Amino acid sequence: MVENVIETFGLTKRYGDFTAVDSLDMVVEEGEIYGFLGPNGAGKTTAILMLMGLSVPTTGTGVVAGYDIIESSREVRTVASILPEYSSLYGELTAAQNLDYIGKLNDLTKDVREERIGEMLEIVGMSEWADEKYEKFSRGMRQRVGIAAALIKQPKIVFLDEPTLGLDPVGTKEVRELIIRLNREQGLTVVLISHLLNEVQMTCDRVGIINNGKLIVMETLENLTKEMTGGEERNVEFMLSEVPPGLVGDLESIEGVKSVTQEKDQLFVYGGIESDYEVSKTITENGAVILLMRPKEYSLEEIFMKYYEEG
Repeated sequence: MVENVIETFGLTKRYGDFTAVDSLDMVVEEGEIYGFLGPNGAGKTTAILMLMGLSVPTTGTGVVAGYDIIESSREVRTVASILPEYSSLYGELTAAQNLDYIGKLNDLTKDVREERIGEMLEIVGMSEWADEKYEKFSRGMRQRVGIAAALIKQPKIVFLDEPTLGLDPVGTKEVRELIIRLNREQGLTVVLISHLLNEVQMTCDRVGIINNGKLIVMETLENLTKEMTGGEERNVEFMLSEVPPGLVGDLESIEGVKSVTQEKDQLFVYGGIESDYEVSKTITENGAVILLMRPKEYSLEEIFMKYYEEG
C-alpha cells in the first residue's frame, strides 16, 4: 500500500495583507517524483520552506514523513532535505570538504561522514573531483555536488528547487537522469519545484499546479491529458496521401465528429472514439491513403496554460 509522505491541511502563509500560500491541501506519495509547478511568485518556494520547518505557517499545518511541520520541525529536517535554487556551498572548499561541513551540521559522526562522502560523490558522478574546489566547477557539476550534500544525511524526501535552471542541454540531461536514477534505485521521494514544464514532463509522475498561492490542480499527467481531451472525446491526427475535395465536409457530417481542421495533407478530427471507424472508412472511400493516424498528444505547457488561465 502506497503511503503519503507529505500531507498539508489548509497550509497558509501571509505577509501582512499579502497571501503567499492560500489554504494549500497537497499530498505527495512515497517513492514518487512529484512536480510542483507554477510561475515565479506563485508560492512554490514559500510552501516548501514551511514543509521543511524553516518558516512557520500563518494558519494550517502539514505532516512530513509522520512529523508535524510545526510541532516537530527539527525532526522534519532529519528526514527531509532541500536543494535551493541557488547553492549555499562554499567556493573555497573542495567538494569533499563541503559535504563534510554539511555532515557536521547534521550531527553525523566523523566515521559516518567519511563513509557517506565517498558514497554520495560516487552516486552523483563526482568522485574524480572530490578534492577540487567548488568554485572551479561548472554549474552542472555544482548541482551534482549540491544533490550529494542534500543526500548525505540519507533523507526520505528531497526538495529540489529548479535543479536544472541555467544548465546547458548536456548538464540538464545529466541532472535529470540522476534524479530519475535516485528515485528508482533508492526509492527516494522527490519533490521537483520548477517552472520549466518540459523538464517536469520528462521526469515527474504527478504534478500539482499552484497559482497566486492556490493549488488549482493535482493529478497524474496521464489523467490531465484525458481531461484535456474530454475523456472519450479526443483529437486524432491523420496524415494522408492527399486531401480530396469534399472530404472535410463528408467527415464533418459523421455522427460523433465535432470538428475537422485541415493543415495541408494533415487532418485533425475531434470527436468520440466510436466515430473512428466511420472516419477511416470515409477517408479511404474518398480515394486518400492514411499514412499516419494517432491521437494528438498534449504537452505539459498546453495543460498548464489551460489550468493557469482557468485558475
